[in-house]
Amino acid sequence: MNQRLKQIQVASWVGIIGNSILALLKVSLGLISGSLAVVGDGIDSATDILSFLIIFFATRIMSKAPDKKHPYGHLRAETLATLIIAFIILFAGIQLMFTSIIKLASANRTEIPSLLAIIVTFFSVFSKLFLSIYQFKIAKKTKSSMLNANGRNMLSDIFISLGVLVGLLFTITLKMPLIDPMVAILISIWIVRTAIHIFLEANTELMEGIEDTSIYEEVFTAVKKVKNVSNPHRTRVRKLSNLYLIDIDIEVDGELTVAEGHQLAVKVEKALRQSIDNLYDVAVHVEPVGNIEIGEKYGLSSKEFACD
Repeated sequence: MNQRLKQIQVASWVGIIGNSILALLKVSLGLISGSLAVVGDGIDSATDILSFLIIFFATRIMSKAPDKKHPYGHLRAETLATLIIAFIILFAGIQLMFTSIIKLASANRTEIPSLLAIIVTFFSVFSKLFLSIYQFKIAKKTKSSMLNANGRNMLSDIFISLGVLVGLLFTITLKMPLIDPMVAILISIWIVRTAIHIFLEANTELMEGIEDTSIYEEVFTAVKKVKNVSNPHRTRVRKLSNLYLIDIDIEVDGELTVAEGHQLAVKVEKALRQSIDNLYDVAVHVEPVGNIEIGEKYGLSSKEFACD
């Protein structure tokens, strides 16, 4: 297992342990203080353990070597894990929305919880903030989409806890239980929006696309630096986890030998590896200058990309 996957696994263990402690504290103290909102927040922390377990097992799958069925390896497991986390966030948002609507309808009958509920929720907010910052830090360092998604999940939890806190403050100090579910409904809408955004990003990768198309500009800039190579075209870039795969056609002098054409292709690959970080593989197809192929599959050229 490489260093990147080890860092992701450590981050998942930190999340599992942290959320286990939070879930236990919030459920038990929520019951003692008489706050169902805190109990619900604790159950949400318990579901977060599942997200971290998904990340942990995804890294185990990703560490497997390529085989006959998976010649590109098993790195796509990260994208699938990101999708699952998006659905978990979506479920939490929808659940919060329905619970809040039900609570809104019966707000006048809500019991006033004790001050202990506010103390527990304050602790929850700061704990989740630490977990969120830590997740984002490791996600940025490892360029992990699933850790980034889970960091946003932790951020959603912070807003859930803040919603609970606001509701508790109004309920205890101003005897206004109606505010709690109203705030929670607004938070649930934000959580659902976050889940949809994460899903669409992961889905783009599963559909062999990329979110940041500026990578093509880097490709064409690198190829232009190689002498005796022209018209980079039919270029396609896709991602495996944090790594790029590039397919590109180039044109060279038709009088060159096969060996000379191959050497130019090697130079193109070297130029790409020097210019682009996290490059998994490059496939360079060499063609004679002016070659026209009928029915050639779609890809970007430097000219087409400039027009885009």
